[in-house]
Amino acid sequence: MLTPGPTDALLIIDMQVDFLPPTGALAVKGADGLVPLINQLSHLPFGLVVASQDWHPAGHVSFGEGENRWPVHCVAGTPGAALAPALDQTRIGLVLRKGMHPDTDSYSAFEDNARRNRTGLDGLLKERGITRVFIVGVALDYCVAHTARDALRAGFRTVVLHDACRSALAAADTVLAALAAEGITCAAARSLTGPRPRA
Repeated sequence: MLTPGPTDALLIIDMQVDFLPPTGALAVKGADGLVPLINQLSHLPFGLVVASQDWHPAGHVSFGEGENRWPVHCVAGTPGAALAPALDQTRIGLVLRKGMHPDTDSYSAFEDNARRNRTGLDGLLKERGITRVFIVGVALDYCVAHTARDALRAGFRTVVLHDACRSALAAADTVLAALAAEGITCAAARSLTGPRPRA
């Protein structure tokens, strides 16, 4: 069993309208069903809860046809870029926006894919005394996986809560096996213990 405490952070990755079925521009199957579980997790005694948002300019490099291209999604200031309406934000201490450079994609909540621009998340976590991060959200095979690898690289003990993530394209088991082989812990969100809010 895992018990979060003041030196742990919950990173909620890209739980945004455009990633939610059935109407999201880049809907990840099953992502809408994650919201109640993530809401419960956010009320465990984490030292910090952070939510990331894709926040793309119009004409972002990731839009279009071909390899590493996606439908237009999460354009800054649009309804699709908003956090999921049902996501409980009462314990979210920081909303971190990424993917804002038009010529560079950014999957990780720590830095862009070219490793040129950092978000400052690692410094903030360390300033707050965080030593372990728990990661949830979408998509497991892209932004969650990149965030987990960067968290480990930055020196944080890293846990991906697999039942609180959904994968866009790759089989979840394959992604989780690769992360585990790299030293990232994969655990069930429902295995976390700690005080929970009354219903």
